[in-house]
Amino acid sequence: MSKIRVRFAPSPTGALHIGGVRTALYNYLFAKKEGGTFILRIEDTDQTRYVPGAEKYIMEALEWAGLKLDEGPGIGGEHGPYRQSERKALYGEYAKKLVDSGHAYYAFDTPEDLAKAREEHPNFKYGIMTRIVMKNSLTMSAEEVQQKLDAGEPSVIRLKVPADEAILINDIVRGEVTFQSNELDDKVMLKGDGMPTYHLANIVDDHLMEISHVIRGEEWLTSTAHHVLLYRAFGWEDTMPKFSHLPLILKPTGKGKLSKRDGAKLGIPVFPLSWDGGTPENTFDGFREFGFLPEAMLNFLAFLGWNPGTEQEIFTKEELAAVFDLEKVGKSGAKFDYDKAKWFNQQYIMEKDDDALVEMVTPIIKEHHGEVDADFLKGFVGLMKERATLLPDFWTAGSYFFKDVEEFDLKSIRKRWKPENSPKMKAFIGAINGLENFDAASIETAIHAFMEKEELGMGVVMPALRLALTGTMKGPSVFDMMSLLGKQRVVERLEKGFQYFDDYKASLDQA
Repeated sequence: MSKIRVRFAPSPTGALHIGGVRTALYNYLFAKKEGGTFILRIEDTDQTRYVPGAEKYIMEALEWAGLKLDEGPGIGGEHGPYRQSERKALYGEYAKKLVDSGHAYYAFDTPEDLAKAREEHPNFKYGIMTRIVMKNSLTMSAEEVQQKLDAGEPSVIRLKVPADEAILINDIVRGEVTFQSNELDDKVMLKGDGMPTYHLANIVDDHLMEISHVIRGEEWLTSTAHHVLLYRAFGWEDTMPKFSHLPLILKPTGKGKLSKRDGAKLGIPVFPLSWDGGTPENTFDGFREFGFLPEAMLNFLAFLGWNPGTEQEIFTKEELAAVFDLEKVGKSGAKFDYDKAKWFNQQYIMEKDDDALVEMVTPIIKEHHGEVDADFLKGFVGLMKERATLLPDFWTAGSYFFKDVEEFDLKSIRKRWKPENSPKMKAFIGAINGLENFDAASIETAIHAFMEKEELGMGVVMPALRLALTGTMKGPSVFDMMSLLGKQRVVERLEKGFQYFDDYKASLDQA
C-alpha cells in the first residue's frame, strides 16, 4: 500500500471557522489511523484576500486543539516550502506546460470585454461555447499571440475544458459523482500578476507533495471536475489522490450553513480561538474563551458528520484515531448542537485531573479575585468540577468560595427560614466554633448531633446552612464546603446569614 499523506490547506483570509477545524481533525485522524503524515499548507495565492495575523491564528488554533503537524510552515519537511506564495515560480512553469500541450490557452480579454459579454449574455460562461468569440490564443494566430506576449499585454492562462466528456469522481464519502464537461467553464489557471488560482496551485502542490487523500468540505466538490481534468492534462492520473468531501456544518436549527454571524447572533462559538478583526462585527470569542477544553471540542466536532456505529460517545484523541473511518462519514449536513457541545465539555471537566483543572481555572479566578492559595484552589475545583459546564462556571457558580455572600435567594429564605428556630440555629454556631477538627467528617457528626439534640430535621438545618454560606440553594456538599472555607469564615457567614434571615422575615411581617 502506498504511503498515506494528507494535508489541511486553509487560506489566511481571517479566523479559522470551526468547520475548518473539523476538516483538519478528520485529516489528522485519518493520517494517524493509517500511520500517515499530516501536513499544513497555507494557500495564500490570493493576496487581495490575505489578512495579516491569519496564518499565525491557524497555527495557534491547531496547536491548542492538539492537532500536531508532521510537516508545514515553521516545521519543515521534504516537500516545502509550505506557503504557496513561496512557490510562485513553480506554477508559472506548470501553466506553460498546459499551454504547450494544448490543454490551456492564453486569454487577453480585458475586464471591459468580460463585462460586455456578461451584459449581453446574463448567463455568460467562458467556456466551450463562448471561447471561440473571445480574445484568446484559440482565436488568434500564433504570431499575434506572441506579439501580445512580447509586448507584455495583460493576459491569463485558462484551462481548455474538453467537449462532450463525462467526468467521473469516486468520492469515498459520496460515492460516484459525475460531471458533464459541457457544463464547466474554462477556469483561469494563472492570473495576470503571475499568481496561480486555487485550482492550479492546489493540483500542482498535491502532486508534488505526494498527497494520497484529499479530505475537504463539500463546497469544493464542484471544483473537483476541473481538478480531475488537470490531473489528466498533466498525465498524473495514476497518482491522483482519492477524494472525500465532508458534509456541511449546519446552523443549530438545522437549516443552512453555520456562519460567523450565527455565532454573534446566538452567542455561541464558531471559531476555535478569539479573533480581533478590528471592528465589533468582526471580533469574536472562540471555544477556548467560552471555556471549552480542546479535547472536548475535538470530541464534539468528530461527531459532526461521523459516527463510530456504537453507543460510545466519549473518545480520547487516540481512541478517535483508532476507530475513525472515512466511509462512516455521512453525506447529509450535521447540525451544530451547542447543548451537546457543552455536554461533552462537562464530561471532560468532570474527568479532568484536579491539578490540571487548577492550572486552567487559576487565570479565571485571578481575573475576578486576585491571587488564591493553590491548595485551596485544588480543593475548590474538586468540589465544583461536577457543577461546571464551561470553565468560567467555576467562578460564576462558585464565587462565594472567594468572597462574602452579597445577595441571598429571598424566595428560599421565605420558604425555608423559620424565626422560631433562630435561637437554636444561632446557638449551633458556637458548637461549630468549638470543633477541634474542622474536616468534613467532624462537621457532619456535629451537625447530626445538633439536629438530634434539638429535634430539627434535615429540611430545616441543611437549607439554612447552605443559604447562609452561599446565598443560594445550589452547590456542593455542605460538609465539604464548610471544611474548605475554614472555621473562621464559616462562623462569620453563619452569624451574618442567620441575622439577615431574621431581619428579612421581620421586615415581611411589618409590611
